[in-house]
Amino acid sequence: MKSKKTALYGLLVALAFILSYIETLIPFPVMPGIKIGLANLVVITALYGMGSKEAFVLSLIRIILVGFTFGNLSTMLYSLAGGLLSWLVMVLSKKRKWFSMVGVSVLGGVSHNIGQIIVAILTVNNVYIITYLPILLITGVVTGAFIGLLAALILKRIKNLF
Repeated sequence: MKSKKTALYGLLVALAFILSYIETLIPFPVMPGIKIGLANLVVITALYGMGSKEAFVLSLIRIILVGFTFGNLSTMLYSLAGGLLSWLVMVLSKKRKWFSMVGVSVLGGVSHNIGQIIVAILTVNNVYIITYLPILLITGVVTGAFIGLLAALILKRIKNLF
């Protein structure tokens, strides 16, 4: 049973890694830095299918691997801030049963953007970066809803896997 769980972890980390790579290939002409959040599809599916600790481990490993492979220390810092805040907000909102999976995903997308803005303000030491937040919040809602809908569909199909 332990080897099955290890294999599943490896599969999900690889899938999140690949989705992160695919996302780097998708140009987003509206504003730089806006992403769909494809890797979060794996995280939210793991959150509902496996549990909060497992989703945390997957998210953390993915952020570190993607940071070393496609980014640098700065991008890893932004991803960690966004990813960890997103995970925390999703876990709390799921536990409280305040929202559906789509709502939890929207909160994850929005909180990811908030975490990154906080790091940007602290890093650049410029509070005016917050003016970028409304656009990020709108895109966080849209992409979070999209990812949440996809995750709900996927979880229905692979429920036996977990």
